[in-house]
Amino acid sequence: MHYEGKIYRPWIESESLLIQTTIGCTHNTCTFCDMFREKKFRKRKLEDVFKDIEEARTLYPYVHSIFLTDGNVMVLKTDYLLQVIQKIKETFPELERIALYSSYNDLNRKSVEELTILREAGLTMAYIGLESGDQQTLDFVEKGLDHNEIINGARKAKEAGIRTLASFIFGLGGKYRSEEHIKETTDLLNIIQPEEIAPMALALQPGTTLEQQARDGEFILASPLQILEEEKYLIEHMTFDTMYWGDHGNNLTPMKGMFMENKDRFLTYLEHARQYHPEIHKETLRTFAW
Repeated sequence: MHYEGKIYRPWIESESLLIQTTIGCTHNTCTFCDMFREKKFRKRKLEDVFKDIEEARTLYPYVHSIFLTDGNVMVLKTDYLLQVIQKIKETFPELERIALYSSYNDLNRKSVEELTILREAGLTMAYIGLESGDQQTLDFVEKGLDHNEIINGARKAKEAGIRTLASFIFGLGGKYRSEEHIKETTDLLNIIQPEEIAPMALALQPGTTLEQQARDGEFILASPLQILEEEKYLIEHMTFDTMYWGDHGNNLTPMKGMFMENKDRFLTYLEHARQYHPEIHKETLRTFAW
């Protein structure tokens, strides 16, 4: 099988077969991200994707789930995606899940009818980087999104029946915009209500613009206590049920489960971390690059 450059997938997809469908990311300017810096976005030739799918069949007797990489796979034309999904389903009849990376604008570019066709063909999940609901924070990290685009893209996915997982970053507002960042993020989540969410603590990636801004004093990292308070606010103020993937390795208190049935338990864990976590009173949180 062929993979070009570094390959990334959500930690939740650790047991999925990876099929590279795009190279790089269409946006690729987010100041906190270095995942696809060395790549110029393009789609792979369909025949090359098909060869990888066929080769994978010879290597794996049973495949439960497949994740399509690289970034923004949903940006591809619907006909191209349909051919990939159909080839996968024909080749792996036992398959239960097909997921991919998307942006909210990728969803906006497709009609609900197109998205429904993709879901009926076998697409089950779209992983989407929300990052923040605070427009000032989104603009600062050059995410290229606004609330209307996020809300409309989320609405289309729901109407089409495609599950979405929204990831976002504790601490992305920095020391001085921590409260606005988490309040606006929580408010926006309560509007779009993704079926799954994956919050993670900010880790400065080496060589990124945000890392340099932190070195230059233009961005001041939130403290571990602020990050804990962000998660506490989120859990206290979310009003919908969702699968909570809070078990990223950089989080102060890794925890996961259906939100409503675990809400009280999550708050208990956070209170315990406030009292006993060895990092809680340090100036910055020790995190690790992706």
